[in-house]
Amino acid sequence: MARSGIPGALERRHLVEKDLAPAHAQRIADAYLAEDRRLEAVDFLGKVDPADGLQELRAQAVEEGDVFLLRGVAQAMGERPSREEWQALAESASTLGKLRYAEEARRQAERGEG
Repeated sequence: MARSGIPGALERRHLVEKDLAPAHAQRIADAYLAEDRRLEAVDFLGKVDPADGLQELRAQAVEEGDVFLLRGVAQAMGERPSREEWQALAESASTLGKLRYAEEARRQAERGEG
């Protein structure tokens, strides 16, 4: 692993496919989070305890209007985003000027899909 604790691309791919000890997965996730690489941390947080660290990221995704992060977190948790989450994300994205994300979130809310 790189000095920062973040694996290289090939090593990351192998680690995502492996069963990791929760402590090891948490260390990797923490390294990604320290560099604000939240979407990449999701795969490793899902190996620790999906309900624990992922719930906070899920709320951040909605608050920050981040469609990709919400989808990734929800998938790691084995759930689909709710219509209410999509609507809240659309409002946040619109307020923040993320118009494409707002449009996509509104579309997902109308469909009721994740």
